[in-house]
Amino acid sequence: MIDKRIPRSGEALPAIGMGSYATFDVGTSAAERAPLREVLGLFSQAGAKLIDTSPMYGRSETVLGELLSEPGADARVFMATKVWTDGRQAGIEQIGRSMALLKVAALDLLQIHNLRDWQVHRETLLELKDQGKARYIGITHYAVSAYRDLERVIRAAEWDFVQLNHSIGTRAAEDRLLPLCADRGIAVLANRPFEDGALFARVRGHALPAWASDLDCSSWAQYFLKYVISHPAMTCAIPASGNPAHMADNLAAGRGRLPDAALRARMARYFDSL
Repeated sequence: MIDKRIPRSGEALPAIGMGSYATFDVGTSAAERAPLREVLGLFSQAGAKLIDTSPMYGRSETVLGELLSEPGADARVFMATKVWTDGRQAGIEQIGRSMALLKVAALDLLQIHNLRDWQVHRETLLELKDQGKARYIGITHYAVSAYRDLERVIRAAEWDFVQLNHSIGTRAAEDRLLPLCADRGIAVLANRPFEDGALFARVRGHALPAWASDLDCSSWAQYFLKYVISHPAMTCAIPASGNPAHMADNLAAGRGRLPDAALRARMARYFDSL
């Protein structure tokens, strides 16, 4: 698995991670849990680490906590969750619930979801970081319409991580936000790298270009993910999947060659032509 470095610390982080929105919001039946258990096994075997979740994602924190604490499960993950509420005390209580559900004494990354009440929660995150209960802190959003606010918050305070939407179909983050994060030494997580499946609809019926083999690339999922993680400012892409075959395909994007700037531009031009 290709590693990227977290600028604040130099810690290596595998470039393909996993989101959990919708995919891990399931019940307790064997039929619901079995594919997720396999997904986590594939994730671990590939050397991937970062799993991103949120109290906004239904039962996802509960399910992750239970599956990762099962006998034989590899709990050596880089666990990221978020605070998503208003007010200091409500935030403290929500973070405590998240840690209990995830069955962790400390979080690798604690983020403020969609900038919600960020100035209040930032103080809590800093306190938890000082206490050793959060290794890194960050902010998130998922929409281009929020980029102006996101940029303002990045400039207003120091952050370890920024999570934002980035894909070969939506490249707006490359104009200002990714260069800004690089300048400020901030790690970047890419959510929605497939745009909720819309990218696959766009390329349906179209073959990969022959030169995709130069990237050790054998599927559109790998093409899309290699484009994202090859940006110099990008640290990790976090596609969500509850399907073992899809997870194996996603993980393959974290191996082999990545495009340079010229080839990234060629990848974008080819996608735009479809």
